[in-house]
Amino acid sequence: MKLFHIVAVATFSIAAAGAGHAQEKVLNLYSARHYQTDEALYANFTKQTGIKINRIEAGENELLERLKNEGANSPADVFITVDAARLAKADELKLFAPIQSKILEERIPAHLRTKDWFAFSTRARVIVYNKASVKAENVQNYEDLADPKLKGKICVRSGSHPYNLSLGASVLERLGEQKTEEWAKGIVANLARAPKGGDTDQIRSAAAGECGVAIANSYYVARLMRSEKAEDKKVMEAVAVVWPNQKTSGAHINISGGGVLKHAPNKEAAVKFLEYLVSDQAQIYFADGNNEWPVVKGVKTQNSALASLGSFKAEAMNVSALAKNQAVVQKIYDRAGWK
Repeated sequence: MKLFHIVAVATFSIAAAGAGHAQEKVLNLYSARHYQTDEALYANFTKQTGIKINRIEAGENELLERLKNEGANSPADVFITVDAARLAKADELKLFAPIQSKILEERIPAHLRTKDWFAFSTRARVIVYNKASVKAENVQNYEDLADPKLKGKICVRSGSHPYNLSLGASVLERLGEQKTEEWAKGIVANLARAPKGGDTDQIRSAAAGECGVAIANSYYVARLMRSEKAEDKKVMEAVAVVWPNQKTSGAHINISGGGVLKHAPNKEAAVKFLEYLVSDQAQIYFADGNNEWPVVKGVKTQNSALASLGSFKAEAMNVSALAKNQAVVQKIYDRAGWK
């Protein structure tokens, strides 16, 4: 009931901004990012530009359905979410408008953007292992997760989750369909339990000895590292992190990103907002606030957890490749039994 109330208030605010305050500088944002630290990010944009942000936050599927139903009458200017798979879904629905911006082109590496949607922060899919039960040399690559020597040792969330679909899309792009299916079947054969929970749950399970190896996004690891809770400190004492595939393709990278919507009533404000997201100040918010890496090179952050994780070789695959392989990967996972 509380969530409905928040959404209802936001909806009224956006409707009012469109109808009764045509002269007011506004940006109508649909966001599937649910991080409290983003509040400062948005407040700073308004302070810098005078553009008020009317925001609706909900799950990406709910927001995409809403945009489809609203059609040309949608008040939304920008859609932002996490994971290339979700951005690709919006693109398939033809919700984005292609935009040209020298700022976006200059500051976002080419492999982290398309003509319609852009990455603003990155996160890596890492391997976390129990130091007491697993040897680091046995989990140096994503491919190692399918090795029979890890039988009964892997914890991972659902294969239908976009984070794992994007990882599979990367493997598919590198190894082809047959080897990707063999890899997925190997992971299923090595599961310690049926997939359940989120990435933090996988890390906790590895630390507790329920399994020996977990697959998780890096910002979940960093969040636990920065926690002051005794139980979280204990978890991180029991595990270690591997940057996968450092001698080959590099660690799989996914993104948080967004784009300007096709029927945006405030396109100029929308482009300004996207350009603001690649400013040094906004990039620091992503890193220090939510443990993500900036997409802009050379931005200095103060996140001790990211610093302690160290440097690593990142995969340079174009995000569009992650997007195009999603449907095939889901079929592969279904055949492999990765539910």
